Amino acid sequence: MVQLNPYLGFRDTAREAMTFYASVLGGEPTFRTFGDGGMSTDPADADKILHSELRLPDGGVLMASDAPSSMTDLPSESSITVSLSGGPEDSERLHGVFARLAEGGTHVMPLDTAPWGDEFGMCTDRFGTGWMVSVAAAPAD
Repeated sequence: MVQLNPYLGFRDTAREAMTFYASVLGGEPTFRTFGDGGMSTDPADADKILHSELRLPDGGVLMASDAPSSMTDLPSESSITVSLSGGPEDSERLHGVFARLAEGGTHVMPLDTAPWGDEFGMCTDRFGTGWMVSVAAAPAD
């Protein structure tokens, strides 16, 4: 089975971001630094994150890394948006996740009933990653 797993790139904040995402989404992140992997010739990169994984309790994997110092042409803000979705039974959890992700970030669209009947909201977290959260409406009887 093919899986699609988001891979987020950061400028020196991957460890902090992944630790935050674990506190919001659950799971325990793993970290491998450039120093561990022998992947950088710049000593300043030794403690930067070469690769991090967060295996989510409900399935899926969120991955991330820091950019090495040699990568100077990075955009100033993330162009990545991660989508989280669930059914009516997940509403309370997803509302809590949305609120935590938006702390210190920006509410783009409140998590509320959308014109198509589901609940939908968007925010940008304090690390610049965009999030879309969707809660499917309960089926009509």
